[in-house]
Amino acid sequence: MMRFNKGGSWPSILRTQAYRIVLVYTILFALSVTALLAFTYWNTKRTLDAQTDQIIEAEITGLSEQYQQLGLRGLAEVVISRSAHGGPGLYLLANAQKQPIVGNLDAWPANMTHPDNFVEFDYQRRVENQLETRRARGRIFALTGGFNLLVAQDVHERYQTEQLFTTTLPWTVGLVLLFGLGGGALMSRNMLARLDSINRTSGEIMAGDLSRRVPIGAAHDEFDALAENLNAMLDRIERLMKGVREVTDSVAHDLRTPLNRLRNRLEATLRHLDPASDETAQIESAVAETDQLITTFNALLLIAEADAGVARGEMAPIDLAAVAADISELYAPLAEEKDVGLQISPSGTTMIDANRSLISQALANLVDNAIKYTPSGGKVTVTASDTPLGVELAVADTGPGIEAVERARVVERFVRLEASRNSPGTGLGLSLVAAVARLHEAKLMLEDNAPGLRAIIRFPRHPPRPR
Repeated sequence: MMRFNKGGSWPSILRTQAYRIVLVYTILFALSVTALLAFTYWNTKRTLDAQTDQIIEAEITGLSEQYQQLGLRGLAEVVISRSAHGGPGLYLLANAQKQPIVGNLDAWPANMTHPDNFVEFDYQRRVENQLETRRARGRIFALTGGFNLLVAQDVHERYQTEQLFTTTLPWTVGLVLLFGLGGGALMSRNMLARLDSINRTSGEIMAGDLSRRVPIGAAHDEFDALAENLNAMLDRIERLMKGVREVTDSVAHDLRTPLNRLRNRLEATLRHLDPASDETAQIESAVAETDQLITTFNALLLIAEADAGVARGEMAPIDLAAVAADISELYAPLAEEKDVGLQISPSGTTMIDANRSLISQALANLVDNAIKYTPSGGKVTVTASDTPLGVELAVADTGPGIEAVERARVVERFVRLEASRNSPGTGLGLSLVAAVARLHEAKLMLEDNAPGLRAIIRFPRHPPRPR
């Protein structure tokens, strides 16, 4: 379960759904702002260029008429006159080698080569006794005799505005992303702080404390509404669990005692009968059936308690290797009687927090099943090991095994495969093992041992301590 300290750590915040939503929204917003500003810039530049080009075209048209009426000398006088007025207009009359004749430009721009094309270029103008590089936009008008007339407009202020725009746009987008991500992190941190109280309470409830409730704030927002609904659900669950426990206690008291009393009376009756009589055989059969009922009854109670988390309060550090050694020693006589080799694989210290009684019962069920279904001359191996995936308790045999398609079904209650119909059992052994695994947040896995079956209970490396 995800835990956050002091409202959530930054790595945890970055992995939350809330932060992903804010991140996507911020990126989309930044792209939208970029697209809008880029379109505004492009449209504004196109409009200003069009206005400048119209002014230049009008100038060229007027000078063309002057050239037709006055000739080259008259055109030169007009250029001199207009150049002397100052302003944004720029003029340069040059010969075929692009050498200046008259005009207010000192040199022919290097990139002005093709007539009829509007081109932007840099030029130098003296401002307050200092040369200043400025920006202009103009077009060439070809004259007869190889002469060329350059007509342009000073667009330096617009050029500076464009440069400022293109420089500030990346910073604007960057700041939008920065503030958006920072705001998203703060929003996620606040949301995680609210969710952490729900997660913490859920963990305490999962640990067996059904009296815990989700705290409700004073904001009366969606989280508070969720907390109210969760608390109402928890109240309902606690009442149901209390009822189940009361029923379980009643059943344990009302049925277990009469069953044990019935068995004792049957055994007492056996002592007064002739061992060779038919009544003795029938009563012995009744005793066996009673034992089966008691075993089934105890297994069902144990599964119910494990699923309900009743035994969580009895968890303590235990060594799985020691439990494996005890169970193997207990079942050694049964294995020897069936001519089955029972061995323990060497292992180091395998400490976990667990209920020793339930772990022992689960391992005993696995070992009993393994010995029961392993043929004479076979082998059963019990292993407790610390692996990279967690601490494992495994029982492997060389019996017939279980088909892969049946492995998910055999852990259900009262399920017995066709191959085991004629052997003693209740069909609750693996169900109990699965319930004990769930209680300890472990995983029961049934794998092929080639030949036989390998049953593994994998415990988390650091299971939550009971509260």
